[in-house]
Formats: sequence, C-alpha cells, structure tokens
Amino acid sequence: MNIVVVGGGGREHAIIRKLKENPSVEAIHACPGNGGISCDAVCHDVAATDIDGVAALCKEVKADFVVVTPDDPLVLGMVDALNAAGFRTFGPNKAAAIIEGSKVFSKDLMKRYDIPTAGYEIFDDPTEALRYIEQNDTYPIVIKADGLALGKGVIIAKSYEEAKDGIHSIMEDKIFGASGNHVVIEEFLTGPEVSVLCFTDSKTIRTMVSSMDHKRVYDNDEGPNTGGMGTISPNPFYTPEVEEECMRKIFLPTIEAMNKEGRPFKGCLYFGLMLTQKGPYVIEYNCRFGDPETQVVLPLLQTDLLTIMEAVYDEKLSELDIQWKNGASACVVMASGGYPKSYPKGIEITGLDENGQLDGAVIYHAGTKAEDGRIKTAGGRVLGVTAVGDSLQQALDKAYEAVGKIHFDGAHYRKDIGKKSF
Repeated sequence: MNIVVVGGGGREHAIIRKLKENPSVEAIHACPGNGGISCDAVCHDVAATDIDGVAALCKEVKADFVVVTPDDPLVLGMVDALNAAGFRTFGPNKAAAIIEGSKVFSKDLMKRYDIPTAGYEIFDDPTEALRYIEQNDTYPIVIKADGLALGKGVIIAKSYEEAKDGIHSIMEDKIFGASGNHVVIEEFLTGPEVSVLCFTDSKTIRTMVSSMDHKRVYDNDEGPNTGGMGTISPNPFYTPEVEEECMRKIFLPTIEAMNKEGRPFKGCLYFGLMLTQKGPYVIEYNCRFGDPETQVVLPLLQTDLLTIMEAVYDEKLSELDIQWKNGASACVVMASGGYPKSYPKGIEITGLDENGQLDGAVIYHAGTKAEDGRIKTAGGRVLGVTAVGDSLQQALDKAYEAVGKIHFDGAHYRKDIGKKSF
C-alpha cells in the first residue's frame, strides 16, 4: 500500500512510525514532512493546507489511503476534496471539523445537548466584551479566540488589565487573524486536566488510553501557553469510574449531537477535559490527533493503526477489538530558545544518529530540517523525546536520560513533566 500523511510535525512523525509497522505498507509519503520524517517517509514540498497540491500528489503516487492530521486542512475541507477525487481518507469532513474550527459552534453544541462545559458568553465587539468582564468582575476568566490559533488562542486573565490586553490583542490587533473576529469568554474551571483521544466512525466510539498535556512553557505551569511542552500516558486522574461517567455524559452524547446536527464525525475526536468537583467538563474539542498527546498514546497501541483507520473509513469500527499495552509512556518536548515567541532557526542538533534517533527512546521530530547530512532546528517545538516503561517513573527517567544526550544551542525543556502525578 502507498500511504500519504498530510502534515509535518511531531504528531505526524508518530503516526508515520506507527503506520510503518503494518507489513502491507510499501511506501509512506509526507507533505510536507520534516527532517526527521524524511528518515521514515518520502517528503514532498507540498504545504499541508494546499488542497489541490495534496490531491495532485495523491494521484501521482497512486495513494491507497490518505491520513489528514492537522486542524487547518481539515477545517478547510481537504477530506471532502480527497473523497470527491476517489481517495480513501482518514479524518473528518469540513462539516464535522467545525467542532474545532469554531469555539462558538462547539460551545453552543454543548449547551444545546446538555454536555457539561463551563458557563460562557460570545462577543464580536471588543467594547461589549470588556463591559461584560468588568461587570462580571470574577477572576481568573478565560478568553478564547473563536477560530484556529495553533493551540495558543486561549488567555487566562487574572485581572481586568490582563483581560483588557487579551481582548485588545485578539480582537483588535488580530494576532490570530480572522480567528479573533469572535471571542468566547467563559468561567475558569479548576481540577486535573485530562486529554482523551477517540477513534469514531460516527456510529461507534473507541477511546484511546488517556494522557496529560503540559501547556505552559515553564516549570510549575508558569509562562505563556504553548502547543504543548510534554505529555504522559495514562493520566493517573482518569480512573475507570471517571471514564464511565465521561462515556455516558460526554463522549456518546457528543457523537450523537453531531449526527443530529447533520455533521457525522469520522476520524479522531479529541476531548480536552477538566475533572471538576462537579464532575468532568469539556474544555475543548479537537477534530484530530492531539500534539504532543499522540506521541505518548500511539506507542502504547497494540492493534495495527492502519487497520483501525480503514475500519473508521468503512464504518466498521464496531468489528474491531482495540488492544493497548500495559505500562506508561512519557514525552518531553525540546523547544527552541524563545518559544512560543520569536526564536532562531537553523541550529545544528547533536546527539542523534543518522536516522535522527537515539537508543533507549524514540525521537519524534517536530521542527527539524535535514541539511548537508545534518539535522537542524526549523521550528518552535523541535523534538518530542519519548520513552515507554513499566511505570510512569521509569518512562520519565528514560525520556529525561535521552534529553540529556541531545544538544542544540538555546534548547529549552520543562523539567517537571509528569510531576503532578506523584
């Protein structure tokens, strides 16, 4: 089989390495891929958002199956275009991808179908938004850009001044472009956070092993939000009792709600949850595999990934028994100095072998490029250093040992990944 994977980050690298385990896979093509992915797949200089370019590539390589992983091409309707061109594809269509593409849509969906989520109001006028915040006078308060924002479109304001700055930057300075035309202002929830990814063919839902993301750039959850600085799996706060409650109150109702809305969801649906004193609440939906959650979840998957993805496309997920390994996994993200703000690129990475890997861990490349026989930095989040162990502590020890062997100037990583679990 010839497989095409759309995207070029650590999540895509994890998916590609898992797909390679299927003996029927002859070749994997990535667009655009990255320096590390080039050791596992044929990379093509086609942007992940170039719908026509990706469709043309799929025809050229005679793709048997296409996996569309990033949020933006899904929201733009790439799956619709590929299906129309006759390609079997994993990922939701445009109508379903709106569950991530618009916070306004997803919050209203939860309200309509009684899916537990934080109280909220929606605004398209910055003056009205600030008036509401001032009258509400309760902090912290959460401000979210309506559309896609690279996982960074959430501001937790601890004062009116911070809220004012947040509204100004999102709605007036347009730091996230048109994604900031509307904002959702919602109450601040407290409790352990849990990420749960699910396979669904719109009829059946199969949850993956849970995980815990670490969004803030610095230790002790300080500093600005990032796309994710590290993850562990499974999440120790996600007990069988919590899982049962989530399935009953959140997972199944969401799939049913999307069906009732005429937007059946097929692909990977991500639930970002907060375990509050009142029970689990939805913080956000994503219409795709999370990053870096994928990097810790897929190493624990025993069942063949391509088989699952094909079952989702064929709406035969109910026929599969998906198995997971015992033990735990941990991923520590090594980022460029300055991330999530401005940072240098093109810095050589040492400590990796010629395949961009390292004994004792799996290195998922996120922001790298291969140049002159060397691996160099090419993004904010550079590497996801991942290890599996019999226990979480063992997985963390292995991951951090591997981090210590890798070097690039200005490298930054959190030293407290998984600490909240002990």
